[in-house]
Amino acid sequence: MTVLLVAAKAPVPGAVKTRLCPPASPLQAARIAAAALRDTLDAVRGTPGVTPVLACAGRLTDAQDAAGLVTALRGWTVLAQRGSGLGDRLANAYAEVAAAFPGRPVLQIGMDTPQLTPAGLGAAVLRLAGADAVLGAAIDGGWWALGLREPRDAALLRTVPMSTPRTGWLTWSALEERGLHPVPLPLLRDVDEWPDALAVAAEAPSGRFARQVGTVRRAMVSGSPG
Repeated sequence: MTVLLVAAKAPVPGAVKTRLCPPASPLQAARIAAAALRDTLDAVRGTPGVTPVLACAGRLTDAQDAAGLVTALRGWTVLAQRGSGLGDRLANAYAEVAAAFPGRPVLQIGMDTPQLTPAGLGAAVLRLAGADAVLGAAIDGGWWALGLREPRDAALLRTVPMSTPRTGWLTWSALEERGLHPVPLPLLRDVDEWPDALAVAAEAPSGRFARQVGTVRRAMVSGSPG
């Protein structure tokens, strides 16, 4: 059974989605992040035949929608992220999952693609079943998903520069240099800046994320705090 690992930050104002500010306020950005995380958790929960794990930076008890998030995580394994940079934290999360669930492949996603569906995640899990690795590129040059048959291979992320327009390409190259044969997943847009939020909300209009983006848009028009 594949482990579906979600790497996320607790949606605390000023700590998440800061590139949405402006036009959003830090509180609005955190509420949008909380909605994105809830949609992501729902998609994972709806994906059959996977073991859900969350690796979280920060304290969920301090987050927006803390009660809803805690409820949504019932039955999940929850780990604290450890490490100095994103690549280090991801590698450590993979290593902890490998120790807790030996012999299982791991598909890792973030909280920036709330348009994900159980069908899309299920297809990615299926693709990983026949590959050393899978990588889902993001429109901004990064990646939204990395799957590894052997999760300890994620050690390569420690040397890959993160959050750059070349991160996806550099990750693919690092996989090949490790002797793996990655298979691509569909290209997706992740939510970094306000235009991304609008585009993703339009792509998945029925989710919490879209509703929260709509709430913030209306607050901007009316001049209320939202």
